[in-house]
Amino acid sequence: MGADSSLRSRFERGLDAPICLTWELTYACNMSCSHCLSASGRRDPRELTTDEARTFIDEVAAMQVFYINVGGGEPMIRRDFFELIGYAVAQGVGVKFSTNGTRIDASAARRLAAMDYLDVQVSLDGADAATNDRLRGAGSYAAARRAMEHLADADFGEFKISVVVTRENVSQLDDFAAIAAHYGAQLRLTRLRPSGRGVDSWADLHPTRAQNETLYHWLIAHPHVLTGDSFFHLSPLGTPLDGLNLCGAGRVVCLVDPVGDVYACPFVIHERFRAGTIRDAGFAAVWRHSELFGELREPGSAGACSACGSYDACRGGCLAAKFFTGLELDDPDPECVFGHGEEALVAHPVSIRPRPAPDHSRVRIPLHNAF
Repeated sequence: MGADSSLRSRFERGLDAPICLTWELTYACNMSCSHCLSASGRRDPRELTTDEARTFIDEVAAMQVFYINVGGGEPMIRRDFFELIGYAVAQGVGVKFSTNGTRIDASAARRLAAMDYLDVQVSLDGADAATNDRLRGAGSYAAARRAMEHLADADFGEFKISVVVTRENVSQLDDFAAIAAHYGAQLRLTRLRPSGRGVDSWADLHPTRAQNETLYHWLIAHPHVLTGDSFFHLSPLGTPLDGLNLCGAGRVVCLVDPVGDVYACPFVIHERFRAGTIRDAGFAAVWRHSELFGELREPGSAGACSACGSYDACRGGCLAAKFFTGLELDDPDPECVFGHGEEALVAHPVSIRPRPAPDHSRVRIPLHNAF
């Protein structure tokens, strides 16, 4: 189950290289999901060039980073997508990339299946079209299922189905598990954060306290379902969930965005948590010497959670969830299982919450016109 205290203490002080490095390859996307963590849609003309991207991969390989999470936007939109992931694999850096599936036809699936050290995560946020398409756009469910069929037909192996848990789909967990079993895939659940376009949709979409308790017990009963340490804020409900059970921002995780800016984690794309850019002295210099990361690695205070006997179980929760709901970073998580975060939101209402920056959103268009 959860990491022991000595291991967690070591991770809190930061490591020489990140365990989980997310690279948003592009902000371009042919969809416009209402909860998109990076507010993607339009391509940024300052994107890293192919040569710059290869140099970044070389540096990551030299730091002995085991794998990178590639996302976006829709990463397969970049014309050099296959070139870059192939180059990463050739340098000994595994790639796990997230996709909406719209670019995975039979040919692309066979090409992906032929690559080593590659993992594919197809996003699906509803076990049926009605639920999924309300969040991700008309036709997105069918596109994701087609991608899964192509991957299965190409004998890709155990790809992943990635689900952001919302109050609309938390009742469908068994259905998601059945879909994964149908394809011989792994199910991966992640937490909805109020980041990106989620700043505007979080209040209506995040699970209720009762639903979070149901989710916790479901995860305990299904230990083989992957979570990426997303739900450590639920651990005070009982047995700690698998993972470090702490906020790894700037300690063991970070994000590099399409223009080379480095942020503390994938859910805080905001100037407040920008640590630097790889276009200056490179990624290693930012990771090891950033003033922001140094601050995040200092021993933290329990703050408003100091009187709670469960602080060691959740360490105060998610930095991004607090920041984008207008809470202080030493406040309780807004989804604290005891309701302390809800009380903090009521006690300290904010008229203007932090906004994602940059915002590349565009008007949602029908999926069949999005290519």
